[in-house]
Amino acid sequence: MSNLRPGAPAARGLIDNVAAQDDELAASTSGRGTAGVRGVAAAPRRPFKRYFRETGWRHLVAIAISLFAIFPLLYVLSASLNPGGTLLTANSLFSNTSIDSYLTLFSSDRQPYGAWYINTLIIGLVTAAGTVLLGALAAYSFSRMRFTGRRFGLTTLLVVQMFPQMLAMVAIFLLMVAIGDVFPAIGLNSQIGLIMIYLGGALGVNTYLMYGFFNTVPSSIDEAAKIDGAGHARIFFTIILRLVAPILAVVGLLSFIGTSSEFVLASVILIDPEKQTLAVGLYKFISDEFSKNWSVFAAGAVLAAILPVALFLALQRYIVGGLTAGSVK
Repeated sequence: MSNLRPGAPAARGLIDNVAAQDDELAASTSGRGTAGVRGVAAAPRRPFKRYFRETGWRHLVAIAISLFAIFPLLYVLSASLNPGGTLLTANSLFSNTSIDSYLTLFSSDRQPYGAWYINTLIIGLVTAAGTVLLGALAAYSFSRMRFTGRRFGLTTLLVVQMFPQMLAMVAIFLLMVAIGDVFPAIGLNSQIGLIMIYLGGALGVNTYLMYGFFNTVPSSIDEAAKIDGAGHARIFFTIILRLVAPILAVVGLLSFIGTSSEFVLASVILIDPEKQTLAVGLYKFISDEFSKNWSVFAAGAVLAAILPVALFLALQRYIVGGLTAGSVK
């Protein structure tokens, strides 16, 4: 009933498969196919006007913002390498380079930059750790416990932050003088006293910030731990702190940056040059009327920037991701 020989359909199917493979190979070699995906053609290239309207302008804005942010950094770095000691000769970036300013930082007896660096590191890290611990304890209490005056306490913390700590500078100075007469270790010209002032001033805003993050942690975790016999202290230190690590990293980073760059209170409380911080010590390089050395000041600023940058890189993995995701089903 048919004129086709036996096996002709199979031969015709084999020929069709070979032809299809040849077409796919030709499409892939000519750039019209998608690598690794059979039968899917690549999208045609967008015209330049459409590309600029949809995506290109965003690239230009990103480049402009990057240049705007990078230029001050390059200017300070160029000024630190400028042997002239003034900012006028640093207008042409990296025209003159020398490391004499960096060597001067650590060779001056009247201006102990190394001691300032260590003091800033100690005060900043201790203050950041204390701020995180005290703020987390207070935030956990406001978030998980119900007691009289809870709402009033939260409102008071928020209202107190409306008044900057600088307004109480005179009162703080007189208070530190009086405390120094009784306990000299925590009074005026004491780094411990300065740390205590920082801890008292930073408790309010950080507590309110952590309180909002603690509320995002499901209370079912606490209830499950209480069923297993855990108390508030064990729940806080072994469970909650791990789940709120991102906000702890943010508060610690902000506290360290704010403490290391604070000038007013540090200049009032710390008197001896060996006990001062970088913010107070670097001001001496440009405070004299006839001996302003901006090159050394810029060199000190470049080295001082290493501290917050290193801390940011160390805490970046906690800042980027939230550890509370997927903690409960």
